Amino acid sequence: MASNPNYCDLIPEVRALSADARKHSRINAGDYEKYDVKRGLRDLNGKGVLAGLTEISDIHAKDKLPDGTEVPCEGKLYFRGVDVEELVAGSLKEGRFGFEESAYLLMMGHLPDSRELEEFRKLLGYYRSLPNNFVRDVILKAPSGDIMNSLARSVLNLAAYDDRADDISLPNVTRQCLQLISVFPLLSVYGYQAYQYKGGSSLYIHAPRPELSTAENILHLLRPDSKYSYWEAHVLDICLILHAEHGGGNNSTFTTHVVTSSGTDTYSCMAAALASLKGPRHGGANIKVVRMFEDLKKQVRDWKDEDEVRRYLQALLDKKAFDKAGLIYGMGHAVYSISDPRANLLRAFVEKLSSEKGREEEYQLYSLVERLGPEVISGERKMYKGVSANVDFYSGFVYHMLDLPLELYTPIFAIARIAGWSAHRIEELINMGKIIRPAYQYVGNHREYRPLSER
Repeated sequence: MASNPNYCDLIPEVRALSADARKHSRINAGDYEKYDVKRGLRDLNGKGVLAGLTEISDIHAKDKLPDGTEVPCEGKLYFRGVDVEELVAGSLKEGRFGFEESAYLLMMGHLPDSRELEEFRKLLGYYRSLPNNFVRDVILKAPSGDIMNSLARSVLNLAAYDDRADDISLPNVTRQCLQLISVFPLLSVYGYQAYQYKGGSSLYIHAPRPELSTAENILHLLRPDSKYSYWEAHVLDICLILHAEHGGGNNSTFTTHVVTSSGTDTYSCMAAALASLKGPRHGGANIKVVRMFEDLKKQVRDWKDEDEVRRYLQALLDKKAFDKAGLIYGMGHAVYSISDPRANLLRAFVEKLSSEKGREEEYQLYSLVERLGPEVISGERKMYKGVSANVDFYSGFVYHMLDLPLELYTPIFAIARIAGWSAHRIEELINMGKIIRPAYQYVGNHREYRPLSER
């Protein structure tokens, strides 16, 4: 064994231990059906197991017929009973940014009036700053290319600057949540800038501007010249609204409920939610979409040739193209079948932004894949429900057109979703009963203990 190992060395002894763990930890796939285990907390039809109640958001993807059967319908998403499409339309019609209004609605349970919204915005602006020397002592100290890890580390470090970190009274948790909503853009962008500086780029640390919206501050903090267009900021704001919340059953929000039920502090809770969102099966899907399209553009000579594009999509399913995972990224959703309302909303704004950026040809390619994808998938695989483009399909393209780095795609998701996590944490604290503890069936063998000398 090496005397001075590298921290990430996979030496033979470690590989042997891994093989040993694999050999003795494999569960018979048939046992899941035998014991009626809902793998992934879903039944065989993909429907989630009812694990809680919420008033925060609702996803509507099926209509119930008089005979009790359910049929797929156009997807709808509601924040506290308000159609998210109306939230987006209302803010655009009045020429204002809507993420802050959505955050208020999710956390407080009702739409704010003009005075309440203005006070809420001022409060977020007031909290949009970091403790003295935090950037130097925490963010710049050990920069990482994984900005989600950097973000989680920063959140946990903030607890050291909070004299009431462990106080889970409702007023204090509300204060902590507001602060985190305010500083997530700073922690994310500064984390990215620090990593870029480590790699030899110039370091830009712009101070936030309290009068700007969350979307505007992201662009202001990120860009060297802090400049952005009206439409760029509004499209990013729409993305934040659409990602702010999505029912109580998604992985990171469920994590928020589980961890909150243990009575832990807000910083630990949000770090756990970040860890969940970081997973490529949850928050990293739009990165996969962008990379898939980059590969498509290299492999397909004529972007308007339907047959050529169809052959590429078939190659994806056949595990012969891109990452050979057998997936068309951005297609399908655990709940929606006919349509994802968030994708429908983004589509129109993406078209307008692509025109502003001179990237109409790419938009047409996305539209073609959106149309052909479900056809190719349904012709290849048995489907228990329909398949359509999801929000990740277009959000990655939006971020790409905004010149946002790939490293910030998932952190921007977190910047939005912290509003929903905050609402769910507060809801769990108010209605907290027993600690959330699901059951697991033991399917191993019982054996006698043998002394070490006899093994």
